[in-house]
Amino acid sequence: MTTPLNRDQINAYHEDGLVFARGLFNAREVALLRSAMEQDPAIAAHSLLRADGEGLGTRISLWNRAGDSVYGMAARCERVVDTAEALIGEPVYHFQSKLTAKDPRVGGAWEWHQDYGYWYYNGCLRPDMLSFMIALDRADRDNGCLQIVKGSHKLGRIDHVSITDKQNGADPARMEEILKRHEVVYCELDPGDAVIFHANALHRSDQNRSDRRRWTFMACYNAISNDTVTRDDDRYYVPLEKVDDGAVLRGGLKFASGEDEHFTSRAYVPDVAGVERVS
Repeated sequence: MTTPLNRDQINAYHEDGLVFARGLFNAREVALLRSAMEQDPAIAAHSLLRADGEGLGTRISLWNRAGDSVYGMAARCERVVDTAEALIGEPVYHFQSKLTAKDPRVGGAWEWHQDYGYWYYNGCLRPDMLSFMIALDRADRDNGCLQIVKGSHKLGRIDHVSITDKQNGADPARMEEILKRHEVVYCELDPGDAVIFHANALHRSDQNRSDRRRWTFMACYNAISNDTVTRDDDRYYVPLEKVDDGAVLRGGLKFASGEDEHFTSRAYVPDVAGVERVS
C-alpha cells in the first residue's frame, strides 16, 4: 500500500475528521489537471451553477466514473486510492469526482453541510466515505477556501434544510451550538495540496470576493461494503482499476472519451422529505 500519510496523520484524521496531504500532486501533474479542467469540452458542456443565498454561484462539473482521462488517472492512482483505503479501513470504489470553480468576484458561498447529508439519499447506509479536495489554484481565506468544523464527523448525520433550490444546509439552530463548541479549520492550500475529510465533517466556504479564482478538483470514495442500496443514479459500486503513480504524467493531457466518466447534467439536491429536486 502506498500512502503519503504516516500513522500520526491517519490517527489525526480519525480524531479530527480531516487531514492535509501537502504536495500530493507535483507541479507538472497540477498543470495537466488544471489544463484539463480549463480545456476539456466534456467538463465545459456539463458545467452547472450552484447558487448561494445572495445569488452568486459556484460552477461545478460532476462525473461518477474514473476513466482514462488525466483526472481519471489522478482519481485512480495508488497514492490517492491507497490513502482512501487506509483512512476508511477497507477497499473502496470511486463514488464521484467534480470540479468546483469559484471565479473572481462572483464565486458563490457554500453553506454548512455534510456530504453524507446528500449521499444518505443516494442509498449509502453508512458514512464510510471521504473526499479529497485538491487545489488547482492557491486557496485561502480571501478567495473562499474550504472551512471544516474539527471533530464534527463524530456528531453523526445532522438534519439538513433547504437553503436555496440548489443547496441544502445543516440545521442552522444546531450549527449555532456546534460552532460554540468546535474549532473551525480554514483549509488554506497551495496548488497540489489536498485536504481529505470525512463524509460527516461539517464544511462550508465563503464567496470569492477576491481578484483570484479558486478552482479545485475533488475525488470522493465509498467503502465497497457500503455500496448503495438503490440504483437511482450510477454512483453504485463499479470495480476501480488502480494505476501506479506515474500514470498521470505518462497519460499526458488526455480528455474524457465517450461515456467513460458518466458526466451528470443535473445537480442532485434531496429535500428534507427525501424527494429529489432537480436543477
